[in-house]
Amino acid sequence: MSYLSLPAQYPAQAISSRKKRIAKLTLWPLVAATFFMVSGGTYGTEEIVSGAGYGHGILILLFLPVLWCLPTAFMIGELSSALPAEGGYYAWVRRGLGNFWGFQEAWLSLAASIFDMAIYPTLFVFYLKQMSPWFGVGNHGVLAGLFVVITCAALNLAGIRVVGITSLWLFFLLSVPFAVIVLLAPVRAGALAAAPHATEVGAGLGLLGGVLVAMWNYMGWDNASTIAQEVERPQRTYPRAMIAAVILVSLTYVLPFAAVYFMGVPATAFAEDGSWATVAGLVGGKVMGFEWLRFLVVLGGMMSAFGMFNALVMSYSRLPLAMASDGMLPKVFAKTSARTQAPWVAIIACATCWALCLGLGFKRLVTLDIMLYGAALMLEFVTLVALRIREPQLKRGFRVPGGLAGAILAGVFPLALLMIALVQSESQSVLGINGLLFGIVIIVAGFALYASTRRLRKRLPADVTAEVVEPA
Repeated sequence: MSYLSLPAQYPAQAISSRKKRIAKLTLWPLVAATFFMVSGGTYGTEEIVSGAGYGHGILILLFLPVLWCLPTAFMIGELSSALPAEGGYYAWVRRGLGNFWGFQEAWLSLAASIFDMAIYPTLFVFYLKQMSPWFGVGNHGVLAGLFVVITCAALNLAGIRVVGITSLWLFFLLSVPFAVIVLLAPVRAGALAAAPHATEVGAGLGLLGGVLVAMWNYMGWDNASTIAQEVERPQRTYPRAMIAAVILVSLTYVLPFAAVYFMGVPATAFAEDGSWATVAGLVGGKVMGFEWLRFLVVLGGMMSAFGMFNALVMSYSRLPLAMASDGMLPKVFAKTSARTQAPWVAIIACATCWALCLGLGFKRLVTLDIMLYGAALMLEFVTLVALRIREPQLKRGFRVPGGLAGAILAGVFPLALLMIALVQSESQSVLGINGLLFGIVIIVAGFALYASTRRLRKRLPADVTAEVVEPA
């Protein structure tokens, strides 16, 4: 039985009961899926070290999990164990703060996905072009990106179990080249020194820019919550999966950088995205004229981009499903496959929107992503506190330590980091508009969209104060 005992007119309960007969996601596939929703491996971290230098860069990668990831993982662990509902963070915020803020939570996440999801097929093509320059000619790259969108949509239509197992295999495969780099570090210590480390100065983004890029690389922990009712024993599985994923992601960032530092590779070698391929070529050298380790890193980069897009399709597609089930979107988005229970209408609709963005050439708008994601994340921290006050009897399989004060303090460091990102957004522009103003426009648009769904919400209660029901 659903943990949210909603009125009978809501299809969500019927969806929940049918899913009991469908294969669910277990711990390690969930860890792998979370890994891709958050990270996708070491790729994309180059600018952290090039901008801040090895010392500051590695400290950033070590401390952000404590200040940014762990509080978020604790919050998600408590809310997902208490309310393992389809739609995850949308359902939590709707439960704790009401329909309006629940709608805004979903809108902010889906709006951010428009900027975010176009990036991963582009990254796939970026690495693919290094293997075959043909994909850089004409529209070949767009077609390759479209292949990623269609393939990931097909995998998601095949069911959540397929996506989880695919994520697990991709994680093992893309980790191989970086594991080789780490294992070679003791053997090749100092062999690639190009300049004294004491005189190295980070270029480009600088220290603050390195922090913002690291925040981008460490965000997305709540994405796995949207599939809660499709996870085996979510009350136990989610807290364990979150902690395991935090450790795993941190290690995949820190260990390779520590390894190339000991080999003597200067921080300036990581001047741009894709520099890991060049560094791998230096570390592995050539065998019969073939840069084997560089080839593996490039191949891993393609798998990383594919895996991130694949896992996030699974996450984002559950938002329209849950909203339609609650009467906040047209009922057509609640349609699911009879065999796999995959929300096929939501998957196809979301994939179509992301495919239309492939040719627009979006750059990675880090601060805008953080701003929209951060606004949604703060609603989740407020929900954590609100539910502690409003529903102290709610059964929680995991609690943020420290009682109510601990729940409040959990959001302090993430809020401080997000304020830094907010200030930084002043220096960026989107479509010729100030980045901060552009973000505010997107947020306000959510208020207008909520008003436009008034007719759909006629039978929806003003607030969700559902009775908590023990699982069957």
